[in-house]
Amino acid sequence: MVDLSGRTALVTGASKGIGLGIARVLALCGAKTVITARGEDTLAAAGELRKRGLTVSGVRSDVTDPASIQNLIRVVHDLYGPVDILVNDAGVSRVCRFEEMTDETRDMIFNVNVRGTWNCTRAVIRDMLSQRYGRIINVSSVTGALVSDPGYSAYAASKAAIVGLTKSLAVEYASRGITVNAILPGYVLTGMVERSAKTANPGDPKAAIRGIESGVPVGRLGTPDEAGYLAAFLASEEASYITGTTQVFDGGSTLPETNSMGIR
Repeated sequence: MVDLSGRTALVTGASKGIGLGIARVLALCGAKTVITARGEDTLAAAGELRKRGLTVSGVRSDVTDPASIQNLIRVVHDLYGPVDILVNDAGVSRVCRFEEMTDETRDMIFNVNVRGTWNCTRAVIRDMLSQRYGRIINVSSVTGALVSDPGYSAYAASKAAIVGLTKSLAVEYASRGITVNAILPGYVLTGMVERSAKTANPGDPKAAIRGIESGVPVGRLGTPDEAGYLAAFLASEEASYITGTTQVFDGGSTLPETNSMGIR
């Protein structure tokens, strides 16, 4: 396990799912960690991590609101100092046919996924520049950047935009001590995936999960903590020469050319 002692980490969308898994591992690696999300469960999630002896605080905020994020950064400063590691995980998804999607739903997805990543990055970048050190990790998706399914047009477009932002920021700040990378999860067993499974097969969502697993070469879905170990590496000194990359985290699910050809 890498050593992040002395570093301050901020993880958005971290009250559950991948964000919580990343926050847990960063804290296990020694980072003083702040988790943030909109709901009350943010505070409860931080409390559970503190019960394990980890240095974690929870702060409610809204990544779509710059004023809320500025307040969040002030709280992080008061608690632990400037942010060294930012993980932009806050994200939403809605499954909807393109012709049926409202402008309001489209804008909501872009506001959280793209604008939220933009707002949080802008809020910490000056501190990172002043200390000539920073690790920014954006949680995108294989959806949009590599593949897609019907009904994910807005989500796919928003996640592809995060990849573009990652690459642009990486090249802009590479000479100033800041690395910027993206993690592209495939299917990870989270509440969002379980809700998608219910949408896909309301009568038997577990069958939908089994169907997903059948298309993953390693034979299962990933776990939030496994995403955390990848994020911890990207946040470490050992990853100082890695920037502008898209780290696919999907158990090999984007590798097969088809699900029906070849030797089985």
